Amino acid sequence: MKFPIIGDIASKTVITVNINESAAKAIEQMLKHEHRHVVVEDKNEYFIISVIDILNLQEKKITLDTPLSSLKLRKVSVINKHKNVLDTLEFLSDNVEYICVTNDDETLYGLLTHTDITSNIDPDTLMENYRLQDFLKLGRRMKWVSKDEKISDLIADMVDSAYDNVIVVDNLKPIGILTTKDVMKLIKAQVDFNVAVEVHMSKPVDSISKSSSIKEALNFLKSKHYKRVVVVDDDGKLVGIISQKELISLTYSKWAVLMKEYQEELSEINVMLEDKNREYETIASTDSLTGLYNRYKFSELYLSSLLAMKQRHNEMSLIILDIDLFKKVNDTYGHNAGDKVLVQVSHALLKTLRNIDIVCRWGGEEFVVLLPTASLENAYSLAQKIRTHIEELEIDIVGHITASFGVAQVLESDDMQSVIDRADKALYLAKASGRNCVKTCSEI
Repeated sequence: MKFPIIGDIASKTVITVNINESAAKAIEQMLKHEHRHVVVEDKNEYFIISVIDILNLQEKKITLDTPLSSLKLRKVSVINKHKNVLDTLEFLSDNVEYICVTNDDETLYGLLTHTDITSNIDPDTLMENYRLQDFLKLGRRMKWVSKDEKISDLIADMVDSAYDNVIVVDNLKPIGILTTKDVMKLIKAQVDFNVAVEVHMSKPVDSISKSSSIKEALNFLKSKHYKRVVVVDDDGKLVGIISQKELISLTYSKWAVLMKEYQEELSEINVMLEDKNREYETIASTDSLTGLYNRYKFSELYLSSLLAMKQRHNEMSLIILDIDLFKKVNDTYGHNAGDKVLVQVSHALLKTLRNIDIVCRWGGEEFVVLLPTASLENAYSLAQKIRTHIEELEIDIVGHITASFGVAQVLESDDMQSVIDRADKALYLAKASGRNCVKTCSEI
């Protein structure tokens, strides 16, 4: 078992534009090479501009003659070409699916994608006992629509929510898909977006069963050259989507085991990981912005807490909270201010909760709290206390914010998704009731 060097697996053909070029130049390169992203160079710093960024400019009526230097582009992580592929693990929490690979003088050598990493993982080394259905509970939320939805509406939603794909379903069975790559082709062909998605969607949809192993899913990605797997149940109905990045994350624990088994061959890597082991464990279990647990770690803690609840015959409850009008904060004050709001809310949660409570950043502006030994009434009272604390926060530039809450009691028969679904319904009820309030699943 060998772990490749970055320079050996990185793509050396990179489409770039200079930071002083215009947005029009960037889209020209996208259309010419049929890429969804272009690397923007600024001396020894690198940024990414995507088709979603271009669509966002058009929606805001910003001229495409605008210089790239005046846009808020996403910075891309950089890694030296002599590094080992294991050094890329710390970048997997980034939203950008690319890593710029540099020479020793920091000039651009190439580009490393999730596809490059996935293609260099030997499926025989992965845990074949892991099934997709065990992992789907943790998968990010997806966007699925009917075939009659207009492409213009979908593109606007993709811009607002940063979806890179939309699944088209009929009776919950996937019949087509619209990705950002498809959008690029439609822009190039100058088609009318004011038509139903079924007119231009990619079809049929290649899918994989939820009972498939991680090994089978990786083989599927490699053979199809896809960036995601669409997962269906035994009836062919849509269950979820798992990205390359999520599959790569699953392999980490297996890699750790393999490194112990191949001591001689991996001696140098073992030395390297001995120094970085704690860092990797933190990356694998926490959200990089807030420091709270991420979904993967939360799922482990949920299972152990559920077992303790059953053994001790205790009660347990769960809270989902969502920051109200968070998109407006980002649009009005910028993403840096939005990040500051998320951090402040995280601090408020940790300050208000008990030591035994488990708090997780569920995604975006949404948080989940597991409350061992807490009844539904106690959880409701605690949620009200958190709500008041958040409402009283004074955040630089932004001022005051509010949050909505959904509370559900955990039953002995519950898997994590079941109680999450009940709390989510209560959260939607809180939103529909005017926001800045707490609702329980008993009110649904």
